[in-house]
Amino acid sequence: MTTKTVEYKHVENHWDDEAVADMTPAERLVYRSNCLGADQRITNTGGGNTSSKASETDPLTGEQVDVLWVKGSGGDLRTAKQANFASLYMEQLLSLIPSYRNAPDNGPKTPAEDSMVGCFPHCTFNLNPRASSIDTPLHGFLPARHVDHMHPNSVIAIAACDQSRELTQKIYGDEIGWVPWLRPGFELGLMMQKEVENNPNLKGLVMGQHGLINWAEDDRECYELTLSLIEKAAQYIESCDKGDQTFGGEKYTSLADTDRDTLLVQLLPWLRGQVSQVNKFVGTVETRPAIMRFVNSHDASRLAELGTSCPDHFLRTKIKPLYIDWNPQQETLDALKNKLTEGLAQYRVDYEAYYEACKHDNSPAMRDPNPTVILIPGVGMIAWGKDKSESRVTAEFYNCAVEVMRGAEAMGQYIALPKQEAFDIEYWLLEEAKLKRKPPEKEMSRDVVLVIGAGNGIGKSAAHRLATAGAHVVCCDLDGTAAEATAAELTGIYGQGIGVAGSGISGCGPAVGLGVDITSRESIEQMIHQTILAYGGIDRVVVTAGVFFAPSRDGHLSESKWKLTYDVNVMGSFNVVDLLRQLFVDQGLNASVVLTTSVNGVVGKKGSVAYDTSKAAANHLVRELAIELAPLVRVNAIAPATVVAGSTMFPRDRVIASLSKYAIPFSESDDDETLRNRLADFYAERTLTKQAIQPDDQAEAIFFLASNRSSKTTGQIINVDGGLHEAFLR
Repeated sequence: MTTKTVEYKHVENHWDDEAVADMTPAERLVYRSNCLGADQRITNTGGGNTSSKASETDPLTGEQVDVLWVKGSGGDLRTAKQANFASLYMEQLLSLIPSYRNAPDNGPKTPAEDSMVGCFPHCTFNLNPRASSIDTPLHGFLPARHVDHMHPNSVIAIAACDQSRELTQKIYGDEIGWVPWLRPGFELGLMMQKEVENNPNLKGLVMGQHGLINWAEDDRECYELTLSLIEKAAQYIESCDKGDQTFGGEKYTSLADTDRDTLLVQLLPWLRGQVSQVNKFVGTVETRPAIMRFVNSHDASRLAELGTSCPDHFLRTKIKPLYIDWNPQQETLDALKNKLTEGLAQYRVDYEAYYEACKHDNSPAMRDPNPTVILIPGVGMIAWGKDKSESRVTAEFYNCAVEVMRGAEAMGQYIALPKQEAFDIEYWLLEEAKLKRKPPEKEMSRDVVLVIGAGNGIGKSAAHRLATAGAHVVCCDLDGTAAEATAAELTGIYGQGIGVAGSGISGCGPAVGLGVDITSRESIEQMIHQTILAYGGIDRVVVTAGVFFAPSRDGHLSESKWKLTYDVNVMGSFNVVDLLRQLFVDQGLNASVVLTTSVNGVVGKKGSVAYDTSKAAANHLVRELAIELAPLVRVNAIAPATVVAGSTMFPRDRVIASLSKYAIPFSESDDDETLRNRLADFYAERTLTKQAIQPDDQAEAIFFLASNRSSKTTGQIINVDGGLHEAFLR
């Protein structure tokens, strides 16, 4: 392990000499990047860039050439692999400088400057497909072999302080220079190059209202320099800390955790509907002490209005958040909603005015004017994004913005970017091009779906099918452990996503697992509350939970099992939908419900009276609920038949009862799988298609009914039974 000669309080040194001993230069760059990205105090998710200039073998000539390896467009240091790094011939990259200088219309934010990004692919080494970042000149034009450009809160606080240049000199002396704000690109790279030419002893630069860039000839030295510079800034801020008077001191007091969560459960679905008038959003709640100190403070309204500084931040947080001046101890939820209604309306007006005042002839069309960050005293921050990962990133970035403001206000006065500069980042054509390069959104990527019965069988298959369409899936089951296992499978497949934020369950990824007993309204309410806190609302509900109790061999079923059959198969579904009714109304967004009945509900036969009549009742429940909840909510159902595989509804005793009922030969000594296969084969043979029915077959029908593909269908039951003519529509 590396011998650490420096003790750090505000950052952590992850470097291990043994780990990098046999790595190539490019692999060492990936390693260094991962070490930097692992500490949120060093840089935010997706933010910052690293580079190394390495000697590589030219695949065309076989000669050694200098190659710039630099984090590519849209990468994230914490999770980066080598495929996330662009590679460019240094000679060709540097040859772009005279071409740019000879352009008649060059200069900051000119078409000539932006056109240089289109030249980067012509400098590509070894056909690397990774697109180069707009920050490439910052790395390529500096002479050092290794460069780190980070977004540490402590240094951005210096960069975003009204005394930025003086503080840089005071904290770092002559080893670190300072450059004023300039949008990243060719001009900023040339400005930095000139600074180093004028002062070859510089080890780095504080970038006004942006961040930190530093360099060294050795990669470990560069890494440790980054740590030490951040440490110095953090220590200085700590020496200036205002304690209880941070942000002007406390104006409001936080609600108790239980009171806050109760309020959020009542507020979030309504608020989600209010901010989703253009595009549907998924939410993340942040209540950690640092954000509560800010939202409860005297200065919160002033600082929130100024907006953020670092360009990485307001690309997600917009030009500013919406701060609501609400007294949590004296005002009601209705008063909060009224203030939010007024605040949202004014925010949209302000955003449109900002767009109209700052737009250029070729600016992209105005984007969604709703806020992505909402700050409420006593409650915390609610961040919104197109999916859970993006809303967590939004929350993370505003957490960073708060820390920047704290540091800047401790040392002097926080200043934000001028609105025109902010606009020119937010609506930059190169950023627009980056957005267009992203894969299209999946069909249900903005949806939150409850799947009850997700621990096994049809419910588990439905959870997987919905997740393939991008849905956020809340996996629920009487067996909470099984529900959590399904959620873990989905997260393992689709990833946790990026963004380091979210308090409690709101820090979740694309799936969560919850236990629920649908015969208990209290249990259902708890499931709904946890889902709201996790994602902000609910869009689709799938209920596959059900029970079948095999009668004795003489056909008898106890009264208690009759009651439980109806409690689960009929009342359970009703309880779920009934308890969600107000949420759907508050949210005001189109929703869909898919229940699970059975073809047994329309086919009279011997041996399953309780189950069959419960499913007949469930069929009519679908029709009644469709009428009750229209036009906002569609209610449909699938009617499976004989899904033996993977179903807990076919335990050994039921299988034996069915084999006995149909006079199918079997031996008591046969194992469970043999018995199930024998029954499944029998069921398949009696269908028109002669095929066994699988859980995935049911899941496909569930997906159709839950999704907008069936947007004009409600009150319907779709049989998924392989073709049982006895169950044909009557």
